[in-house]
Amino acid sequence: MHNWCLEVWGDYACFTRPEMKVERVSYDVMTPSAARAIFESILWKPAIRWNVTKIEVINPIKWISVRRNEVGRKMPNPTAKQMAGALGEPMGIFIEDERQQRAGLFLRDVRYRIYGYFDFIPPDQRKANHSVSPEFWADEQELAEKIRLDETEAKYAAMFERRAKKGQCFHRPYLGCREFACDFRLVDPQKEPVELIEETRDLGFMLYDMDFEKDENDPIPLFFRAWIENGAVNADRREVEVRG
Repeated sequence: MHNWCLEVWGDYACFTRPEMKVERVSYDVMTPSAARAIFESILWKPAIRWNVTKIEVINPIKWISVRRNEVGRKMPNPTAKQMAGALGEPMGIFIEDERQQRAGLFLRDVRYRIYGYFDFIPPDQRKANHSVSPEFWADEQELAEKIRLDETEAKYAAMFERRAKKGQCFHRPYLGCREFACDFRLVDPQKEPVELIEETRDLGFMLYDMDFEKDENDPIPLFFRAWIENGAVNADRREVEVRG
């Protein structure tokens, strides 16, 4: 089992606290679920499940208050009559009617190192492990590996390393919100040590992840007591207590 390290950075980030969702307020540091989503943006397959073990904070924690316009609801899917061209209610939404102005307290100029590994899932246990996004192949080599029927942990490990080194991803990784895209690179922390912020304090209860195992259509949130020690947050589920 290999524990990879990704360095990620961006101009802004918002890891939204669920208790303050009307006016968005970010946690002080990245949540484990946001880190997992970055690993999955580089490589996700039904055969693997990502686990985040540690989050290191490199840049000082800085805040910015932003007031911005948001659309208040999602656009509904078209009905069968609309798809057939029948006259009636038009598709889509008029954003001038749905526009809402909200304030947000975000992080700015962030840089983290996130550590994670994946579990290999046997074929008969993959029912609850699927993605809403389609699968894409980075190059001809991956397409050839897809056609092969052998599935091993080493195969997906090599696939992830190749993608991460090239900067390839299924979709653009982001820092909490999709509008806050981030850059990433695969690093070897032994060869490239970095200085973390000098902070040690209790961060309170933090969202750990969503539990899709019991009900994939209505997952329940999981929380843990986050503690930053010399700039690092231990998120290893084998060591921290997760409650849901």
